[in-house]
Amino acid sequence: MDFTLPQDLVDYLAELDAFIEAKIKPLENADDNIRFFDHRREHARTDWDNNGLPRHEWEALLAKARGIADEAGHLRYAWPVEMGGKGGTNLAMAVIREHLAASGLGLHNDLQTEHSIVGNNPFILMFKEFATNAQHEKYGADLLAGKIRTGFGLTEPYHGSDATWMETKAVKETRDGVEGWLINGEKMWTTGMHVASHVMCFARTGGKDGDALGITVFLVPVTAPGFKIEEYLWTFNMPTDHPRVSFTNVWVADDAIWGVEGRGLGLGQSFVHQNRIRQAASSLGAAVYCIEESVKYARARKPFGKPLSDNQAIQWPLVELATQAEMLRLLIRKTAWQMDNMEHKEVERQLSDKVSMCNYWGNRLCCEAADRAMQIHGGIGYSRHKAFEHIYRHHRRYRITEGSEEIQMRKVAAFLFGYMGPRKKELSNITWDDVDYRKGH
Repeated sequence: MDFTLPQDLVDYLAELDAFIEAKIKPLENADDNIRFFDHRREHARTDWDNNGLPRHEWEALLAKARGIADEAGHLRYAWPVEMGGKGGTNLAMAVIREHLAASGLGLHNDLQTEHSIVGNNPFILMFKEFATNAQHEKYGADLLAGKIRTGFGLTEPYHGSDATWMETKAVKETRDGVEGWLINGEKMWTTGMHVASHVMCFARTGGKDGDALGITVFLVPVTAPGFKIEEYLWTFNMPTDHPRVSFTNVWVADDAIWGVEGRGLGLGQSFVHQNRIRQAASSLGAAVYCIEESVKYARARKPFGKPLSDNQAIQWPLVELATQAEMLRLLIRKTAWQMDNMEHKEVERQLSDKVSMCNYWGNRLCCEAADRAMQIHGGIGYSRHKAFEHIYRHHRRYRITEGSEEIQMRKVAAFLFGYMGPRKKELSNITWDDVDYRKGH
């Protein structure tokens, strides 16, 4: 087995570093833009008097950086070649996202907003895999031009991880001779709706509560009569762009169906698997940043006349974190490589447990590393003059979103015990005779 990264990827990391120094850092330091990244960051980013939404100046700066990255050929690195990208692999994206996050806070990569000079846009691959020919013709050009931005409407006020029990319903209704659907329900945490053009609304169109089948995804324009943003939910890490939205007799034509009627959860899984492996890599990178900053501080700080790093109480927690980071890195890269070597739609059936392992452990590790960094840095670590509190508050979110860590552990257990996944046939036939010590085996 060869664990050496491909030379072209190593070269690309160096190219990204040079690009950041030449083009992104000067913009970050111009016109007091550093206020969005130093101790003033939460206030500078948040329009407290406008529902806690991101300030226009903050989002404009991010958009400008993305424009520069796009012009240089970096932003769409992961997009399919036929859609104007470079076809970046899951492995390459995992390595890149870890690398950028490990570099610390900055305009090159801001995890709070999923902003990066190398963009993460799972909707692009979802579009490629699931859109009909008619949808490619209708939406393709606008999507590539960045004119379509979507919210992800799965979670509801009374249903989160239990998505198959969602209360949002869609029933058939024909209007003016056009066949379509009437949608009623509510969604929570539909991130980015303040700038979205559409919302991907998951609604039950058949079956009964608890059924995986019978859920359909509709691409609903935000201008549709009956669609409303009810409130923006303030969070542990501000600003917020996470609203509760409602659908009251919202009508859409049949061509708004995304993918196949009644099989919308499969599309949702496509989204979360891409996001989870990349989020795991970002969490790993942020954890590495916390670990490395703590190591440097412990070497430089000299209480009682000797380096803080001489103390085993400082060494051992960082040793454990560094060991976990190394093991997690190998699992992430192996899993990403396996994803690259199978059909996209096979990932759910073959690798879902490994993706969940990477994600829930990566997010937990990041929180532990940020907490330890605060402790080692003492008072200054607790302050906003260091990035650790920001990293903790943001990554604490990911232990809940993208599937809570309990739900992801449940998925791992289902694969481990053969309730689903590749071992289902093998383990479903296990009997007491196979494990009885009295049988002599």
